[in-house]
Amino acid sequence: MLLRGEVPRILAYRQAVDMRRSFDGLIALVESALGEDPLAGTMYVFVNRRGTIMKGVFWDRTGYVLVAKRLEHGRFVIPGDGRTYELSERALMLMLDGISLDRRKRVA
Repeated sequence: MLLRGEVPRILAYRQAVDMRRSFDGLIALVESALGEDPLAGTMYVFVNRRGTIMKGVFWDRTGYVLVAKRLEHGRFVIPGDGRTYELSERALMLMLDGISLDRRKRVA
């Protein structure tokens, strides 16, 4: 697994994010829009407007880790109705594999 249990919580931000943002821009968004502490160990997941790019950022005790994936077909869809949605590691892995959490249907 990508995270090997290192991340206690995965929080997906449901609003579209400009994927030109990197470490500093995403961390600023964590602090300003989510009101979260980026050093807490939580992985924060972001998706672009078209739903084709997903980025995740988290602190691993020595620095920030940034992971990204771009789908060639399909879209990333974060379930739920609120501004954020808490994912399990398994749910994140399903999303990265192109499987919709809403319908359990392959989207990629």
